[in-house]
Amino acid sequence: MTGPESEGSQVRRAVCPGSFDPITNGHLDIIARASRLYDEVYVAVMINKSKKGLFEIEERIELIRQVTAEYANVRVEAFHGLLVDFCKQRDIPAIVKGLRAVSDFDYELQMAQMNNGLTGVETLFVPTNPTYSFLSSSLVKEVAAWGGDVSHLVPAEVLEALNKRLAKG
Repeated sequence: MTGPESEGSQVRRAVCPGSFDPITNGHLDIIARASRLYDEVYVAVMINKSKKGLFEIEERIELIRQVTAEYANVRVEAFHGLLVDFCKQRDIPAIVKGLRAVSDFDYELQMAQMNNGLTGVETLFVPTNPTYSFLSSSLVKEVAAWGGDVSHLVPAEVLEALNKRLAKG
């Protein structure tokens, strides 16, 4: 056998989790960077039954698949429950998270320590590209809902879906 799974070699896997409602250029930047560091990158789209998103889970997954199609090592799946269980089921030892600001770090550090304590999964923090340091899905939705231009904040496919969804009311 040759390639990444040959003897003495182990496939390096990581996960980029989030709700991605919708995916932004900031999310895409972190996923792209992770795809250069790992053999396989899972984008885990969180299902939160108690929270009504703008896009259904299947729509989010499809949009993410479209905008990550150029990365052959990226897989997109839905998950509910604990992220560490998602990781354990797929033999994923690392979570990759983007940090926009110090305020993100406070919360994410607690989550990283909890995840590591539960199963030994490591969390790697990647500083966000300064271009996207203010960016969030919530902000994109709010600006777009008020007719603001978000074309520089989301991939073209997402902008089209966002405009269609908001036009429906």
